[in-house]
Amino acid sequence: MTDAIVQGILLGGLYALFAAGLAIVFGVMKIVNLAHGDFIILAAYLTLVVVDLTSLNPMVTVVVIAAVMGLFGYALQRGILNFTLGSGILSPLVVTFGISIIIQNVLLEVFSADTQGLDAGALELSSVSLPFGIAVGWFPFLTFLLSVAVLGGLQLVIGHTKMGRSFRAVSDDEETARLMGVRTRHVFGLAMAIALLVTAIGGVVLGIRTQFDPALGPARLIYAFETVIIGGLGSLWGTLIGGVILGVAQNVGAYFSPGWRELAGHLVFLIVLAWRPSGLFGRSAE
Repeated sequence: MTDAIVQGILLGGLYALFAAGLAIVFGVMKIVNLAHGDFIILAAYLTLVVVDLTSLNPMVTVVVIAAVMGLFGYALQRGILNFTLGSGILSPLVVTFGISIIIQNVLLEVFSADTQGLDAGALELSSVSLPFGIAVGWFPFLTFLLSVAVLGGLQLVIGHTKMGRSFRAVSDDEETARLMGVRTRHVFGLAMAIALLVTAIGGVVLGIRTQFDPALGPARLIYAFETVIIGGLGSLWGTLIGGVILGVAQNVGAYFSPGWRELAGHLVFLIVLAWRPSGLFGRSAE
């Protein structure tokens, strides 16, 4: 049981990487991005292509993949998603759902339905022994540290930079921010760029930790969504706590029965949603 809890905590770091980008997009633009999970898988496939072409370790390619996904996010927001804003919640939902279907079908056409994986070498196999006979893999441990570093960096950007102040301004009142000279469409593009940059890091880590295929995106979206809701909208550190809670619930459920892995996570999500709809660390809305 103790091992399941520890492994669940480390898994929560990966879920926090999945969820951070989703939280930023919703927090700044109030968009529920249904293509978010497919962006994670797209980043994993882009890494696969770069690794095949260069023979580099996948972790070395993170900077390149993150930059490419960030630029793609900015272009996507400015070229398509900005035109869906201000027309209700349905338009962004329909458009991002369409983008999700397109990404899945393009990946299926290019890479087929075969599962793929990324090889990080000895880093995947090495482990460290903890008290009580618990062995922790170095890569899951580094993933958790990476998630803490990424969330800490995002917190600094949002809380202490001009761009972060613009994010908070358009989130609170887009019209007033525009009247004060904030280029809201540009700010939305930057928000999506940062969201997909973080998402790309999660995609690379996912590709190393497990096998992936073009149809895996919707399941990653569900994990990201549950993580954000459990932690609470408006709290990046809450996102990390939400990921840890979800990861522990899944691993403890799997400890009793493999079939309980997904169900345990969903039950914890529903309990938190019923008890505190704004999430554990979210701001209640009037």
